[in-house]
Amino acid sequence: MLLLHFLIGFSIFIYRPLGKLYVLGALAYFLFIVLQNKNKNNEALMGAAYIAGAEVFFRMIEAAPFYETGKYSVILFLIIGMFFKGTSSRTMPYWAYLLILVPGIVVAASTWGYEYDFRKQVAFNLSGPVALGVSAVYCYYKKIEKEDYQKVLLMLLMPLLSQMFYLYLYTPNMRDVAVNLQANYAATAGYGPNQISTVFGLGMFILASRFFTIRNNFINSIDLVLLVMISYRALMTFSRGGVLAGIICIGAFLFVFYSKKQFRDRGGIKRKILLFGAAGIFIWGFSLFQSGGMLDNRYTNRDAAGRLKDDITTGRVELVETELEGFYYNPVLGIGVGKGKEMRSQETGMETASHNEISRLLSEHGMLGVVAVVILIFVPVIFWTKFKNNYYFLAFLAFWFLTINHSAMRIALPAFVYGLALLYIVDDKKRPRNKKNLEAKTAVTAIE
Repeated sequence: MLLLHFLIGFSIFIYRPLGKLYVLGALAYFLFIVLQNKNKNNEALMGAAYIAGAEVFFRMIEAAPFYETGKYSVILFLIIGMFFKGTSSRTMPYWAYLLILVPGIVVAASTWGYEYDFRKQVAFNLSGPVALGVSAVYCYYKKIEKEDYQKVLLMLLMPLLSQMFYLYLYTPNMRDVAVNLQANYAATAGYGPNQISTVFGLGMFILASRFFTIRNNFINSIDLVLLVMISYRALMTFSRGGVLAGIICIGAFLFVFYSKKQFRDRGGIKRKILLFGAAGIFIWGFSLFQSGGMLDNRYTNRDAAGRLKDDITTGRVELVETELEGFYYNPVLGIGVGKGKEMRSQETGMETASHNEISRLLSEHGMLGVVAVVILIFVPVIFWTKFKNNYYFLAFLAFWFLTINHSAMRIALPAFVYGLALLYIVDDKKRPRNKKNLEAKTAVTAIE
């Protein structure tokens, strides 16, 4: 798998039009196995994971049929999966969340000017929230074996490694390019550093989680090398949001993972943490050297002369303020889907898209947006208090929340990862081994 995806990155670098074949091939392959196996082993979830991981790479190499291909594909795969396997009867809160998005469309339809393409604005602003709702409906209370969950994470990781290898080929030596304190497009093949930092931040987390959960020295060595490689490229984007989110997710995962292990198993985890920490120090030191010390200024919010900047959010606070104004003056149904951008254009003369999904929900959907936020935050928390068998819950929920607060829902990844936090992981080692035990367990479940 790893060699195949390095080959994919190399081939697209040599001949970029092959990217279109890669996109169509990936979509066709996963659609085929989902329909052939009727989603018996969560093939739909694996297909959605692969596309969610590859979406930014598709956009970067300009190979996707249209800009929102990733989000629409994730929605399509999961809907097909639900057709074969159904959903839990407990998903009502997320159906309510999807319905909450509808009135905002009606409000926007009645106020859009002639110069705006209504269909494109609605699709751009709602494709992410709808992908989140569909992911949650598919995953909530759905049982998945531990081994299959790891396969889903592997599908999510592989296209990120293709993209990483492509970028190493594109700019192999960062000291050959001019580095300043702005987002570094030279490190991202000219595409948005914010989105690449976001997906690489998740790649950092997945590799780190594999390093701690897999007991195989050879695989651990490979994962650690890949972690160093992807972390370096994430840092060199000079976009802080994705890197910080990845680090926080790793910390959240280790907190849950360590606390659930028995005392005799904690010694091995501590040794891995020390090795992991040493790798982190090496990555930071090497990245600092490659950037000529600029990286330290970027992460401590200083200018090139070392002076502390006033605004660490690079203008995002102002965007939130304008959206909260929209909620204040239109508290019932909001200003309508996609109207925030038009409102900022009228007030400031700049058409800037939202970077914060929470404030966008409040602004464009009013009190219904408040209900939506409550559903998205508290339903998973209640789920977690009942079933604490998902080591990844806290980390994935943190990734979703942190990402939507600095990059909104521009990509499908935070929406899909939110769904992964809601899966009920079954440890196949604890399953009954014979028919007698199975019948006994079934009887106990029926009584309960």
